[in-house]
Amino acid sequence: MLLITNGTVIDPKSRLHARKDILVSDGRIVRIAGRIFDAGSPAASAAAGLTVIDAEGCIVAPGLIDTHSHFRDPGFPEKEDITTGSAAAAKGGYTTVVMMANTKPPIDSVEVLTDVCERGRREPIHVLSAANVSTRMQGEARTDFVSLSAAGAVVFTDDGRPLTDEYLLLQALKLAKKLDKPVSLHEEDPRYVTEPGINAGGRAAAALGLTGADRKAESFLVERDVRLAIEAKAKLCIQHISSKEGVELVRQARKVSPLIHAEATPQHFTLTEDAVIQKGTLAKVNPPLRLKEDRMAIIEGLRDGTIDIIATDHAPHTKAEKAQEFTKAPSGMIGLETALSLGIRELVQPGYLTMDQLLACLTCNPADFYRLDAGDLHEGGLADIVIFDLEKTWTVTEHFASRSSNSPFIGETLPGVVRYTIADGRIAYQA
Repeated sequence: MLLITNGTVIDPKSRLHARKDILVSDGRIVRIAGRIFDAGSPAASAAAGLTVIDAEGCIVAPGLIDTHSHFRDPGFPEKEDITTGSAAAAKGGYTTVVMMANTKPPIDSVEVLTDVCERGRREPIHVLSAANVSTRMQGEARTDFVSLSAAGAVVFTDDGRPLTDEYLLLQALKLAKKLDKPVSLHEEDPRYVTEPGINAGGRAAAALGLTGADRKAESFLVERDVRLAIEAKAKLCIQHISSKEGVELVRQARKVSPLIHAEATPQHFTLTEDAVIQKGTLAKVNPPLRLKEDRMAIIEGLRDGTIDIIATDHAPHTKAEKAQEFTKAPSGMIGLETALSLGIRELVQPGYLTMDQLLACLTCNPADFYRLDAGDLHEGGLADIVIFDLEKTWTVTEHFASRSSNSPFIGETLPGVVRYTIADGRIAYQA
């Protein structure tokens, strides 16, 4: 058995925020109480046959959940694979990750989905997978939703590519509704994107002499897709929202349908297009980093509940790829190992969110939307737990657990040190 003692337990779903002990046995939480081992010290507890973690000064919370992560497996092991991606997740406090389906081959068949899910089950955390909306991610023909859902697909998405065929998307939303599965969409209309990864009309685009990706690329598709989701009465997540217009469209849509949700990434609530000038291709992401007013609109969306999921869009690339000139370098940055700390620094410390609200966006909110057996702490529930020290800081270096190191935050000192990540009652990471 495992005893976690002396920590401040925060469970956003039950609104528990108190100094408690947690007793774990056979992968499940047996008891949550003020003082479980009455005989006294952790040493005495250990003598009674318990493995004891003294969480004095730390927060004990549900294991974090990332519903938007790229492990590049199959197809691109030089960037990341399921094992290195899982290690990065565990180091960042994540106990559940949903892999995106833009692999090679894409996850558009039961055969590929079954392979990645089986290999995911060998990892120390819970590794789940999305499946594609369209075959070969071409946006022309729908995949076999019924078979893919039965094989374990958590969500349907062509993330990395927008779906431009309105009829195809509407039919996909209707079928996903019947299967009680969400659809998650990358919202960038290619008609308004000349060069991806840089905000059109801004200082960074001007400095690089590029036209960039217009904000209309996002707002046009968000407006269309929330309309279609409302018509289909389907569960929809707007991915990595980047613009104030996109936030407002989701805000209004959620007044009509509670099935519509949106996710924000740490990079979009932390950085603006100025990071592109300072960090170059390390700050190149799709959709692009935009203006301060967009960043603040995303933060306001998180504050008022318009956006209720924080997802990393963890996107590993090799150093050689990112070393190319801007238009040739791929978009994306890694994020699993820095997400919690950035949320603390950018959202909690300035007072925009409480710690409980931040953790809800990282735990119970994504779990509820994606129907995952995770995201909260309760007796009888899975022992998926993160323990982190809010008062300690750490400096980001190039030495990540991820196989890649394409992060614009290298060199920065961040708050919040993950001490333990526990999945199914077993220690997956220990600092």
